Amino acid sequence: MTSPNHFHTFAGQDILTSTLSTTIISLLHESIAKNGRASLMVSGGSTPIQLFKALSVSDLQWSKVDIGLVDERWVAPTDPDSNEHLVRSHLLQNNAAAANFTGMKNSAQTASHGELECTAAINTMHHPFDVLILGMGNDGHTASLFPGAEKLSQTTDMKSNAICMGIAPVTAPHERMTLTLPAILKAKNIFLHITGQNKKDVFTSAQTNGPAEEMPIRFILQQQQENHINFNIYWAP
Repeated sequence: MTSPNHFHTFAGQDILTSTLSTTIISLLHESIAKNGRASLMVSGGSTPIQLFKALSVSDLQWSKVDIGLVDERWVAPTDPDSNEHLVRSHLLQNNAAAANFTGMKNSAQTASHGELECTAAINTMHHPFDVLILGMGNDGHTASLFPGAEKLSQTTDMKSNAICMGIAPVTAPHERMTLTLPAILKAKNIFLHITGQNKKDVFTSAQTNGPAEEMPIRFILQQQQENHINFNIYWAP
């Protein structure tokens, strides 16, 4: 589903981090020069921590950069499981502390009840997103598009105008807020950042024919094939 030139292999995670951070900073700089602002959407997990730290010390007009989340667990921003907590701890530091951060979690009791407020917050950011970084789970989920989730069909509906939706995974804790598939695909540059042989094997499996609902990363791969979105995979052992 994806051509070999979109899959970038690196000898180690350090060189991957260095190359990807340099690429991201260049794209953000280009947008600032052209539009006066830039936007960066990031995912959680342990994989991007090294990347976040590299970005945080990079030379950029960070005050002109909007940073937001691809998805979020519906927990307090101080909770260790919060992606906002992760971003504040590792990315919004050093030079990048000057960036403008927009979180997803709000005061609504549930993510579904918080959709309108979350949408309004995201709409204040620079659009279209210049850079969007995805991760991928061992089950082939990306963002919070989980296999088996009750609202997976709504969050992946390409005819939907929704930017974000509440979703409850059946295989992971916490209700989530996630960008919808059409919102993700509107980003100018999409990167899948994965490490380890296991994740490479999962991605290889996702490239075979099969229902996208079983491995939601396939929704991205299918759209790349059909609509030629700018999607690149960065992998290191």
